Amino acid sequence: MRVLISDANVIIDMEDCGLTQVMFSLPYQFSVPDILYFDELEDGHPNLLDQGLNILELSQNTLVHSMDLNRRYKQPGRYDCLALAAALQEACTLLTGDKSLRNAARKEKVEVKGTIWLVEEMFNHRLIDKQQVITAFDDMKEAGSRLPWNEVSKLLKRI
Repeated sequence: MRVLISDANVIIDMEDCGLTQVMFSLPYQFSVPDILYFDELEDGHPNLLDQGLNILELSQNTLVHSMDLNRRYKQPGRYDCLALAAALQEACTLLTGDKSLRNAARKEKVEVKGTIWLVEEMFNHRLIDKQQVITAFDDMKEAGSRLPWNEVSKLLKRI
């Protein structure tokens, strides 16, 4: 099963639009770094572990690497760099909607996907229909998600 390391914003987008359970139905293993989970997600989203989220324990080397990444890239925050270091540790795809983290990941040669891709995957796997896609993005917009809405429009035209 393909492992995807997520930052907090993609998980929160899924929670905001009510597609978290559907997300965990995809043929991927969704993981977040342990520190990120306990500091950013545990209190506000306690149901994630029961639904299928995996907590990834970071090695000491990965923690050191995340601090190095945080020094090299000024814009992604500490937790973002933890997610990037975890993706490097696991040699897997990073899920993020954060532009600065995407840029850092590309420089580190890490494949990056985001919320739009994730919703499209749900649609392509026939887990949701077009109306659910539209409703999901409307809910995310209402909740204040900072998605590139022009890309959302392109997806809606494609499907």
